Amino acid sequence: MKSFNQLVQTSALVLLLLGAVGLILSMCLGFADVVGTKFLDYPVPGTLEFTESTMVLVVFGALAFTQSKRGHIRVEILYNFGGPRTRALLDAFTHLLAFIYFGLLCWLGIQEAIYSWEISEATMGSIRFPLLPARVLLAVGTALLLLQLALDIANDLVRALRGGEGLSAPSPDSQAFQ
Repeated sequence: MKSFNQLVQTSALVLLLLGAVGLILSMCLGFADVVGTKFLDYPVPGTLEFTESTMVLVVFGALAFTQSKRGHIRVEILYNFGGPRTRALLDAFTHLLAFIYFGLLCWLGIQEAIYSWEISEATMGSIRFPLLPARVLLAVGTALLLLQLALDIANDLVRALRGGEGLSAPSPDSQAFQ
């Protein structure tokens, strides 16, 4: 279980780093486009299309990593009033809801990726940029998030049974929440 958890976390980190590289490339391309448009009267072709596709990587590449650190925002109105078992059960419930939602998103993302591949979907901008990579990255990012959520649900249920002591559950005072 720990080796699988480590594999998921390493994959999430790799996807996060790819998203960071995509963001840096988008920023550089956007800067070049602004300079080219304002000062040289020549915009960089394909900037919008590239940036749109890399935003999918930036957003969906970070989801699993953020979940592995339990860094997503949550409302703790009633959460802090419960004991360790209640908190673990609430965590399991919210992770189950997230699993259902992102499971549907992953399923639809896979369907869209298949359809995009079948019709060779591309943008209609100045440069025909294929949309398949963005569709695949959406599906991969959500699938990785689903794996992390499944691990978290198992951990939450273990915490609920043991009274708050789990496999690797960070406490609210840990660095993951700051």
